[in-house]
Formats: sequence, C-alpha cells, structure tokens
Amino acid sequence: MPQPSEDHLKNVSLDFEEMWNFPNCIGSLDGKHCRVKRPRKSGSAYYNYKHYFSIVLQAVADAKKRFITIEVGGRGKQSVGGTFNASSLNRLLERGAFNIPEPRTLPNSNITAPYVIVADEAYPLKEYLMRPYPQRTLNQERILITDCQEQEKQWSVHLEFYAINGEFY
Repeated sequence: MPQPSEDHLKNVSLDFEEMWNFPNCIGSLDGKHCRVKRPRKSGSAYYNYKHYFSIVLQAVADAKKRFITIEVGGRGKQSVGGTFNASSLNRLLERGAFNIPEPRTLPNSNITAPYVIVADEAYPLKEYLMRPYPQRTLNQERILITDCQEQEKQWSVHLEFYAINGEFY
C-alpha cells in the first residue's frame, strides 16, 4: 500500500472532524488476529492468547472506514502492541517520515495541537499516537474522554475488520 501524503492525511483529519467531531485525527489504529492453519515447524510462535493459531493484521483506517495503511504478518503469540513496535509503520512514525502534517490550531481555540492516530490501550502513548487513559486511573472526566475515543476508534477500524472476515471481536 502506498504511504499516504501529507495532503491525504489533512483530508482524513477533516473527515474525522466533520464526522466524529475529532479534530487533528489522521487515523484509527488497531490489530486483528486472523486465524490460520498452524505453519509447519513454527512451534507456538503463531499460537495466540485466544487459543488458536493466527497472524496479526494491523491497520490504520480513516473516518470513512477505509484502510490507509496495513501490515500483515505479526505472529499470533505477539501482542498487538508488540506487532506495532516491530512494524514498518512504527519505524516511519518514529523517524518522522510518515508525512504527518505540522501541528495546527484547534477549531474555536488558540491551542495548537499535533495531528494524532488514535488507538487502544495496547499501544504506547506518543506525540503522534493517542490512547485512552489506563483503566486503573479513570475518574468521571477521564471516563467520558475515553468513551468518546473508543467509540470513534471502534467504528473506524472494527467495521473494516468485519468487512474482511465477517466477525467482530
């Protein structure tokens, strides 16, 4: 899949702002364990915590539920966060080579904020990667913020995964 351009990511951000009231969001990241037959001579490397053999499909989707980037091949034993850490997407983001636009002022404010990709708790918190508050630190205000982030992320990536293999997880 070609790497998205800065202009493409700005358009994705406008869609997130219009559809989800979430400015400066350039994608929703998640991973899915896809069931496979046990690869020969693989031992337990592809056996996951759900008790079946899998490879991990990791993707970033836009606000219209279309994939922006995908990465396939993480071993089932590897966590989704571990798959991200070993991914080419992570390397591009860490090097500043993913074409993320420069920070911009949030609508109706004077606050300048970076563009971000949203993900769940399995992923690390980075300047370019927003995740919910850890469950153990939630108070009422953080629960509301976390619920909004989760709702947006779920409908973006999870519907794409449903379209691929016909099941929610």
